This record gives sequence, C-alpha cells and structure tokens, in this order.
Amino acid sequence: MIYRLLIQNLMQRFIFASEILKPINMKKIILILASMLVFVFANAYSQTSSKETAVKPENKVKVNGPVAKYDKTVNEFGDLPQGTPATAKFVVTNDGNEPLIIASAKASCGCTTPTYSKDPILPSKSVDISVTYNAAVPGNFMKTITVMTNASDQPVVLKIEGKVIPKK
Repeated sequence: MIYRLLIQNLMQRFIFASEILKPINMKKIILILASMLVFVFANAYSQTSSKETAVKPENKVKVNGPVAKYDKTVNEFGDLPQGTPATAKFVVTNDGNEPLIIASAKASCGCTTPTYSKDPILPSKSVDISVTYNAAVPGNFMKTITVMTNASDQPVVLKIEGKVIPKK
C-alpha cells in the first residue's frame, strides 16, 4: 500500500516536471548544465589554490646561501628641473647566511648611471645601489636598472620615474 502511494506520487512529480521542461529546448539545458559545471570547477579550484598558496609567517624557512632583500624597487623623483642630475638610493641587504655578490647593475639607457660596491655583502649587512639620472630631456621618464646577484638566476628590476620640467 505504501509502495503504491510512493510510486503514484513519483509518477505525478515526473509528469509535472516533464510538463515544466517541455518549453525548454535541448540547447538551453546543455547551456545551463555547462554553466553549472564551470561554476563548480571554478569554485573548487579557487578553494584548493588558496590553501596551497597561503604562507604562514611563523614558519620561517632557513635559507642556505645569500638572499638579496631590497628596501624598495621603485623610486619616484617627482618633478626635476632640466639639466640637474638626480640620484636615487636603493638599499640591498643580505638576509642569507653566505656572502651576496652583485654581479651587475645595468641601466636601460645611457642617461642613467648605476653605481654599486663590487665587494661581497656579508650576511646581515647592507650596501647602496646609487642611480643617477641626468634629466637632460624634458617630459615624463621611467628608466629601469637590471640587477643580477648570486642569490638568484632571475634579475631584479629597479625603476626610477618622474618628470623633467623644461628650463624657462
């Protein structure tokens, strides 16, 4: 008796559901299912990737070798008078446990001159990389200095930017 009522109830629901779905064509059903599938996978991926990339600050990893830490990578000069050179200072600190060596610091243009110490930087010590821009041409400028060290195969790019105001 209970089974008969259950089957009748299910049949009525099935007939009702099929009547509702009749106006919806197959393309719409596939589009809805595909959208739901994309949403589910995107949601699942975002939850797992955030767990993987989260770094706890209390778990500090001891690194063997030199580690170059820069106080800043961009220096904003603001407005500079034309013909007056300006110098920016970038501080490099060795946070590793072996000497850090600056192999090269190359400017993107001849109007920019980097200077730095060729001596090894001992652990916990710092040196300055000074970058002088000659400010000869009026207008906005953005110059880069590519720094290579023994801490990484990847260069660090330092930037100076500002605006040269023409002489009156």
